[in-house]
Amino acid sequence: MTRNPGVAFVLSIVLAILIALLLAVALAAATPAAPLPPNELGRVMILEYHKIDYPEERWTRTPENFRRDLETLYARRYRLASLGALVERKVTVPAGTTPVVLTFDDSSPGQFRYIEKNGAPVIDPKSGVGILEAFVREHPDFGRAATFYVLPGASRPNRLFDQPEYETRKLRYLVEQGYEIGNHTLWHANLGKYPESTVRAQIGEAQIWIQRHVPDYRTRTIALPHGVYPKETAWALSGTAKGTTYRHDAILMVAGGAAASPFSRNFDPTHLPRIQAVEKDLAYWLGYFEKNPHERFVSDGDVAAITVPTAIRDRLRRDLPRDLRVIER
Repeated sequence: MTRNPGVAFVLSIVLAILIALLLAVALAAATPAAPLPPNELGRVMILEYHKIDYPEERWTRTPENFRRDLETLYARRYRLASLGALVERKVTVPAGTTPVVLTFDDSSPGQFRYIEKNGAPVIDPKSGVGILEAFVREHPDFGRAATFYVLPGASRPNRLFDQPEYETRKLRYLVEQGYEIGNHTLWHANLGKYPESTVRAQIGEAQIWIQRHVPDYRTRTIALPHGVYPKETAWALSGTAKGTTYRHDAILMVAGGAAASPFSRNFDPTHLPRIQAVEKDLAYWLGYFEKNPHERFVSDGDVAAITVPTAIRDRLRRDLPRDLRVIER
């Protein structure tokens, strides 16, 4: 069969074009997006993880996928911020980056596990804390922050990460490394089902049990089991029970999407929404902010100032500190 030189030439041109297109796509994916202009009235993702384990399921993220989540966030210029800093309106992530908050509910063993190595306990590199710590060592500018909503009185395997011999060691490690411990009730009680005395006891006792391991530690935020509020929101915010006083600065829901900026008049610390860190929801919100960058919180890098687009200045809350400078762009 005689080869047609004309056809061969056309095929070579088509092949060259396809290769060029593939290279262009690869380079675009590898090249970091240009820094966004500051917008500190944009929205913030508070991510909600549960189990770090196998297999990938509705409430389970595999260690590999959790690591991939961190890599994706880092590549897209997200940086870790503590929930406490967000509530206090003291966002300190670098200029041009977006704060993201990590939360872990239910203190399951895959979140924080010790294993033995050469006769000594070390953090399991496949546990949530192990993966996060390794990533921060590789990328120190990512920050180190997360809130762990623990269940100190739950049945196994959710009682304080399911290693009784290491309960104190784990909680103290989290605090020493700058992580936060949050209240999730004593044993994951549905607060909407109970009278005031039981609601307060569930919250107060959880704090007492935590303080047995970390004396004087105050849980500053509470994540509602099942996302259910008690009959009176005030019961979850502050009170006294079982001989201890508790006071929370924020209440976290179980879903709801991205949160409003802490500088926005729409920011309600008693109803903070979260994004469940499952494949579908996480992909949706990452994609949403890629398509709508004007809705994303972008830091100006100056904790003493807040930079906002002039067109949405009217969204600023009115109770901002007087010494906080407002810069319009």
